[in-house]
Amino acid sequence: MNPTVPSSPAAAPTAPPPSLEAVKARQQVMWSAGDYGQIGVRLQLVGETLCEAADVRGGERVLDVAAGNGNASLAAARRFAEVVSTDYVPALLEEGRRRAEADALPMEFVVADAERLPFPDASFDVALSTFGVMFAPDAPRAAQELLRVVKPGGRIALASWTPSGFVGEMLATVGGFVPPPVGVKPPTTWGTEPRLVELFGPSARDLRTARRTYAFRYRSAAHFVEVFRRYYGPTVKAFETLAPDRRDALAQALEQLCARHDVGGGRGLVVPSEYLEAVVVR
Repeated sequence: MNPTVPSSPAAAPTAPPPSLEAVKARQQVMWSAGDYGQIGVRLQLVGETLCEAADVRGGERVLDVAAGNGNASLAAARRFAEVVSTDYVPALLEEGRRRAEADALPMEFVVADAERLPFPDASFDVALSTFGVMFAPDAPRAAQELLRVVKPGGRIALASWTPSGFVGEMLATVGGFVPPPVGVKPPTTWGTEPRLVELFGPSARDLRTARRTYAFRYRSAAHFVEVFRRYYGPTVKAFETLAPDRRDALAQALEQLCARHDVGGGRGLVVPSEYLEAVVVR
């Protein structure tokens, strides 16, 4: 008689890969929550610095991708470039339009998804994105779209929060309370040189990076949390999702994070946050 061969245990079911379209739909709702413009308007300096890094010149055709309320768009328009400002949240583009009108800066506004840019190949001299395209769930597709719409010899200039900087830690802290989508790389990977080489290297003539710091300046740690809880999409939705006791715990964790990074010496909150500035030459 043959010995009984034990049956192999059933393999654990494999979780299906995330639907990137579903992730994007949730993100669009998230960025429509609150009012990112109240955060973004305070980051104008980054748009100016990025345009200098990209050497934006008068008469060049410039695309701002995931522009939010238009920091890089406005900076490029101040340099007499022909600017097209895009985002998939119409309300943010409308804020950018009002800012441009207030400064008498001509530009075009187009509702557009960073992963499906509605422009012909090689139609721009420069593409910009400040803390925007880094949140695209399909990063390789977004990178290919940037490369596609920029002319050979043109530049792609990006500002992306790093994983180890303050905002990287803040997003990780929020993720500890409301886990991010499984299978989607953290957006802060755009703030690392190896990821940019992976995304752009094969199509780049040159890729230059510099680590820079933006300082958040608020009245106090509690004031910072209050503003981000009210206006910044990822934290707005996180607080809405959590039970009341967990909301209090998240607020406390974010205040403690601010306190650890604060260099203000008791005269208002000053929190430096590292970001990676990158210029890719196609």
